[in-house]
Amino acid sequence: MIKPDFIIIGGMKCATSTLHSQLALQPGIFMSIPKEPNFFSDDDQFARGLEWYASLFESAGPNDICGESSTHYTKLPTYPHTVPRIGQALENTKFIYVMRHPIDRLVSHYMHEWSQKVISCDIEEAIELYPELIEYSCYHRQLKPYFDEFGVDAVLPVFFDNLRINPQADLERICQFIGYSQKPVWKEIPAENISNERIRKFPFYDLLVDSELATTLRRNFIPQSMRNKVKALFTLKQRPTLSDSARQKLESIFDEDLRLLGDQLGIDLNCRNFKQVTASIAPEWKRL
Repeated sequence: MIKPDFIIIGGMKCATSTLHSQLALQPGIFMSIPKEPNFFSDDDQFARGLEWYASLFESAGPNDICGESSTHYTKLPTYPHTVPRIGQALENTKFIYVMRHPIDRLVSHYMHEWSQKVISCDIEEAIELYPELIEYSCYHRQLKPYFDEFGVDAVLPVFFDNLRINPQADLERICQFIGYSQKPVWKEIPAENISNERIRKFPFYDLLVDSELATTLRRNFIPQSMRNKVKALFTLKQRPTLSDSARQKLESIFDEDLRLLGDQLGIDLNCRNFKQVTASIAPEWKRL
């Protein structure tokens, strides 16, 4: 039964889709479709059974390295059974975890949930009502079960800013970690329109907005001024900002988690130095 050699386990809104796409472009690496099967996390997916999961990799070549990318796998406490399920089903699997500034990740997470109509309130109210916005940015807390179950050597830490600034070098490091013997090449691919994160979806959105036919009809029959007015009704006008007091509260929470993460990496890490420190390092875990 074919099973993945590695899994990108998160974090959510930390460029995992970009990394998945780049790995899929390398000859000899097979990435699952869909990108996020969420098999070990979601009960309804897990109920489909290991044979279904293995079928996601049936199209891989006999010597391909296989991977998938499910950010639900680092969403504690939402999905508490993920790591035990992986431990029972897979052997010698490697894990890749991408980390972004925790507040930036939280803001992007909020925007995503707003666009999906999961969250309707402003960001500061949402932080109080939806604890997962904070939980999913506590990286050490999300990784500890993996350390306990598989050991630190099974997890590769990757930082969003270093991947953005040094994509080729980081891709080579990632490929070396998963046992890829060829030299990977980072390829320029069209970036997803960031403004799409700020558009709130509605029933039949894909049919009425994203389809080629709908686009043609709008451009030919609806004036631009009217299209802009309608679009504004469903659009988050700008990236949400936090008040100083809200940011300070978040920093106090995240700094404690980052201290533990930094201890594990042998670096001093907090919200204020996160981007500067992580923009140019290829980190490795220390054994505490």
